[in-house]
Amino acid sequence: MEFDGHHQQVSGQKYECLLFDVDDTLYPLSSGISAQCTKNIIEYMINKLDIEETRVPEMCTELYKEYGTTMAGLKAKGYDFDYDDYHSFVHGRLPYEWLKTDHTLRSLFHSLPIRKVIFSNGNEAHVAKVLSRLGLEDCFDDIICFETLNTTHRDNVKPESDFDVLKTPIVCKPFENAFEQAFKIAKINPQKTLFFDDSIRNLQNAYQMGLRTVWVGASHLSKGVDYALESIHNIAEALPELWEDIEKLEDVRYSGKAAIETCVRA
Repeated sequence: MEFDGHHQQVSGQKYECLLFDVDDTLYPLSSGISAQCTKNIIEYMINKLDIEETRVPEMCTELYKEYGTTMAGLKAKGYDFDYDDYHSFVHGRLPYEWLKTDHTLRSLFHSLPIRKVIFSNGNEAHVAKVLSRLGLEDCFDDIICFETLNTTHRDNVKPESDFDVLKTPIVCKPFENAFEQAFKIAKINPQKTLFFDDSIRNLQNAYQMGLRTVWVGASHLSKGVDYALESIHNIAEALPELWEDIEKLEDVRYSGKAAIETCVRA
């Protein structure tokens, strides 16, 4: 699918769904949570999987780039570990107290009567904890997370050689199958969905699948990005159309039968 003009077919109400990543999107990278998560992943690889310490940092980065998450890459390489144990070690020990209630973001979300859905590679417990700490637990209609996309676990395989590449059994962003599953599970029409994420790779793949995209934590546009927000708090300034669409719908709702029929025909 081409990058230019592929959203022009959207008509009527512009957005039916706002789709949000969680980490470094609903809260800033400067919180330190992501750095601590990376530290925990490295410790897990060394202490639980007995990977040589000198190899781990580079390996961690390469797996993330190739497989979407380090966890998915480790499974693709054939490392034998329990998903819940991994999540408990990597996410369960995070300093969630570093996150504070975000009254501003909560008010923004509650002012938008548009369906809002979480789409995260994180596990259910992690997503719930973050939303709770931010005070956003009642702001979303659906949550798509690790357990949602990975309902069955395949048998582990032997560790591969350096030259063999096995497809990872884990479904995750930025790959097409993860988006397709999310659309199906949450009944999302990508042509009428606005996707917020901090990962340029996630956004570019989403863009190719028909979503409009918002790069959170960025100050400039890039290929596959419709909007850039330095902070999620800038959503009202950058996307006033969200509120304008609501006002138009309210005008139609109270303007009488003829206006409503005109809206339906459009």
